[in-house]
Amino acid sequence: MVSGRSPANAVGWTTNGADQYEMVGDSELPDFPTPVVIEDKRGRAKWTVSIPPDHEFPLEPKQYAEICMQNMEVARHVLDLHSHKHRDQVAHYGYYHVDPNFMDVAEAEAHGLLPGPKAKTNMKQQPLVGENTDGLIESEVCEKSMTFVMETDDAGLGKTLMMLWTAYGLAQKEGRSFFVDDSRWAYGSFNKFFKPPPIPNCRPPPRHEMLPCPHHARHLVATAATASYMFGGSFNEYYEDPRKMEVYRQKPMFEFARLGYEALFLLSNEDQQYVNQRIEALHSMTSLPEEEPEDGILIGVHVRHGDRRPYEFQYRDSYVPLDRYGNKARELMHRTFNKSGPNGGLNTPAVEHSYVVLASDDPEVYESEEFAHVARAQEQIRLAAKQHLEAPKPSVLTGMRTFVDESVGWEGGFFAGMFWSLGKPSSVPATAAETPDTKLPPTQEALRLRELVGRAYLMDLAVLGQGTDKVVCTVSAMGCKLLAVMMGWEKAIDGGGFVNIDGDFDWRGVSW
Repeated sequence: MVSGRSPANAVGWTTNGADQYEMVGDSELPDFPTPVVIEDKRGRAKWTVSIPPDHEFPLEPKQYAEICMQNMEVARHVLDLHSHKHRDQVAHYGYYHVDPNFMDVAEAEAHGLLPGPKAKTNMKQQPLVGENTDGLIESEVCEKSMTFVMETDDAGLGKTLMMLWTAYGLAQKEGRSFFVDDSRWAYGSFNKFFKPPPIPNCRPPPRHEMLPCPHHARHLVATAATASYMFGGSFNEYYEDPRKMEVYRQKPMFEFARLGYEALFLLSNEDQQYVNQRIEALHSMTSLPEEEPEDGILIGVHVRHGDRRPYEFQYRDSYVPLDRYGNKARELMHRTFNKSGPNGGLNTPAVEHSYVVLASDDPEVYESEEFAHVARAQEQIRLAAKQHLEAPKPSVLTGMRTFVDESVGWEGGFFAGMFWSLGKPSSVPATAAETPDTKLPPTQEALRLRELVGRAYLMDLAVLGQGTDKVVCTVSAMGCKLLAVMMGWEKAIDGGGFVNIDGDFDWRGVSW
C-alpha cells in the first residue's frame, strides 16, 4: 500500500486533466497489486488500486482477498486525511455506498497516475468465457462488467455453481456485462460442461481494470475468496425482503440465482440430449390410461454423504438415516393422491405409478435396503465403490459407463481428498488427511477423471431439478439448494415441491 504524508514526487506520467494528481510518499508504483493513495495539487487525497498491466490474470485468490482488506484500511486512512482526525471505529456502510475518495482505474490512467494500456506488454491474454472472439468485430469495451473467476480451493462443484448463478443475476440487476474466467478451474474448461453463455455486444476491459472491491468499481471480478465482500452481510441486508418472514425474505437472492441458472446451466449437447431422454423415460413410467383422473408423480431424492455433515444436531457426526428420505417420499406420494381417488379416497393407481428417482454421491446408497429398487437419476456415468472395481458387471443399459479409477473408490461419497488425488499414482493414499497442493496444474488424466465426476453431478442435478415433481433432500448440501433454484420459486417454495429433512432450516443461497 503506498501512502504517507512525506513530500510527494511526480509520478512521471503526464496528464491533461483539469486536476493535477501525484503520488503520496513514493514516486514509483509498486510492481505488485495494491491500493495506492494520491493527492491533487490542492492536497485532496484520493485512492485507487494499482495492478501492473503485465501482471498475470487472474490474480491468486488470496491476492484478491488482500486487496479488499487493504482497500478498507486505505479508504479509512484517506477519510482521516480529509477530516484531520483518526477514527477507531470502522463505519458500517450500505451495500451500494459510493466512496467519493475512490478513483476508478480508468480515471486514474486518464490522470496519468497509472500507466494504463499504453504501457501494457504484449502478453497474450486467454479469452474469457462469454467474450466475442470473432477477430473481424472490434467492439467497444463494456461500460460496466463483472467477471467471475471459477478458481477455488473447494473441491466441490455446488458452491461454485451457486455463486456463479447468483453473480450473474446480480450483474444483470446492476447492468453489468458478464464474463467467466476458467483458466485455473479445477474441473477444466467451462465449455466441456456447458454451452457458451450469452455473449455481450461489448468486450471485457483490460484485465488490470478488474477489481474485487469496492463494489462500485466499473469492472468487478467475483471470486470465492471475496464472496464475503460481494455476498456478505451488507448484500443480505440490502436484498432481503424485510416485510416477509423466513424463507420468503430470501426470494430476491433466489431470483438472482434463478437468472444465472436459466442463462448458464446449458449442458453440452451430448449430456443435455441424454438428460432429455432420461426424463422422458422416467415420465413414461408414471403415465396412466386417459380415463384415470391423473398420472403418478416422480419424487426426486438427493442424498449427500462424503464430507458434508447435516445441520441437525443429532446427526452432526453422521448422516440423516436413509429411511427418513424413503418415508418422506412415500408420505408425499400419499398426501398428493389422498383425496383424488374414488369417493374422495386414495387414488391407488396414481400412487402405484409414482416413483422415487435417486441421486447420491455415495455408491452404497444405491444398493441400500431402502433404495435398492428405485430408479437412478442418470445412468450415463456411475461412480463406483471400491468393492466393484475389481470386476465391474457388464451393463445392459445402452451407453452407460462405469467410472473406475485405479486409486479411488467412492466409498462413503464425495471427499475433497479423494477429488484432489484423482489421476495420481495408486501409491498416493486417496483418503490422505493432509491437504493436497491444489495449486499444481492437474495432469490430463486427472482432468479427464474430474470431468467425469463433474458431468455425473450435473446430470444428476438436471434430471432431479428439471424432471421431478418434488425433491427430498438435506439443505446442508449445496446440491439440495441448487435443486430448489432449478425447480423455480413457484414450484419449489410456494408449491411445496422442495422438501428439506435436515432440521428446521430454510433455503439460503451463497455460503462463504
